[in-house]
Amino acid sequence: MLSQSLLQMNTIFISLLIEAVPFVVVGVFISALIELFVTEEMITKVIPKNRFLSVTMGTCIGSLFPGCECGIVPITQRLVKKRVPLHAAIAFMLTGPIINPIVIFSTYIAFGNSWKMVFYRCGLAICVSFVVGIIISFLFREDQLREYIYNKGKKHQHHDHHHHHEHDHRKMSFIGKVKAVIDHAIDEFFSVGKFLVIGSLIASAMQTFIKTSTLLSMGNTKVTAILVMILLAFILSVCSEADAFIAASFRNTFPIGPLTAFLVFGAMVDMKNLIMMLSFFKKKFVLTLVLLIFVCVFTGALFI
Repeated sequence: MLSQSLLQMNTIFISLLIEAVPFVVVGVFISALIELFVTEEMITKVIPKNRFLSVTMGTCIGSLFPGCECGIVPITQRLVKKRVPLHAAIAFMLTGPIINPIVIFSTYIAFGNSWKMVFYRCGLAICVSFVVGIIISFLFREDQLREYIYNKGKKHQHHDHHHHHEHDHRKMSFIGKVKAVIDHAIDEFFSVGKFLVIGSLIASAMQTFIKTSTLLSMGNTKVTAILVMILLAFILSVCSEADAFIAASFRNTFPIGPLTAFLVFGAMVDMKNLIMMLSFFKKKFVLTLVLLIFVCVFTGALFI
């Protein structure tokens, strides 16, 4: 019986990795390109000083990145290092895995070529991202967090000559820059990869030993149904490109509110990206962020 469970856990673990790795690869390459080609001066010119406008901009930029929640964390960390305001970077991190074209299309297809679920999912994601970004801007001093990320990065990589690298990048030949992007991406992939493996392992264990049927039997009221679907999204840890097909399978069990909560919360927080966030950001910051996302998604789903 145990060997059967371990076999099932192994299958889930491998499928989670296969699903996530391509997006992590895209994420670390985008992160490396930002490191080499985007300067702090460029970001200062583009990002508005006003916190409301910068959060709005961060929320919208997410639509340009064809990633999922696994690959978005390294990009966010790199943006914060490059002096993007923390609240704008977090708003980007939350909407990126939801309002991009691939996820919109997969949600549309999964729910029988209907725009209704796409509208609810994207609408709630944008609202949650905006509210969380604004609250974060009041709660945390970003320079302190940026320092923490930068110092942590120094331990993993030799960033002692970071500022020299900034100047070297500008003088490099095109081939030199391509090589540097690949080197950065490989370093980052191995740095992020171990957390992806740990997260996938925990998620596969929880999927194997916590029965979905037990959870579903608890969702008798709208409130408990939303809580069950949020918990399920966290445990299943399915990439945002594929989660709509799982949500669609619960259409006859739960109304739209809980399904929307599943689609939004799971794309913002799951086992895999929680472990990554804990490795990149301060624990207090991550716990506050997860709590804010939970409260906003739960409240929003109640009104759907």
